[in-house]
Amino acid sequence: MRITRNLLFALLSIFIFTSELQSQSNKEQILAVRNASNQAIKSYDNEKVLSYLTDDVLITTGNGTLLSGKKALAEYIFEGGASKMYWVRDTKEIVVNEKRGLAWESGIWNAYDPEKGDHSIIKGNYSAMWTKESQGWKIKSQLFVSLNH
Repeated sequence: MRITRNLLFALLSIFIFTSELQSQSNKEQILAVRNASNQAIKSYDNEKVLSYLTDDVLITTGNGTLLSGKKALAEYIFEGGASKMYWVRDTKEIVVNEKRGLAWESGIWNAYDPEKGDHSIIKGNYSAMWTKESQGWKIKSQLFVSLNH
């Protein structure tokens, strides 16, 4: 009986440890995609920015505009014209649901206009829904809320 209990405890410990490692691995993958996405935005590489999103992505901009799909986002970016403004998301929390292949991310965002200096001109909070696809983690939805400008 004692051996069985010790064996069960050992197996449970291994399972929990392995689950935490896998979760941590997914969190690291999401954070890597977020950082690459931030860099693509800062570099004005719109094709790369769009590659991190699902085709049916939903984006709610800081002023409440809802954009549905990559095409709508691409048009929104194009309508921005020669604006050099970009934004950077700073992740504060990532929660992963392994079984469903979904994740929640939240943090703060800051918008910059290099023509106006190094300081953020608009900032706020954001949240994102991620989904795990065969190509890796993709952003399914993002909500930005402007809180200061």
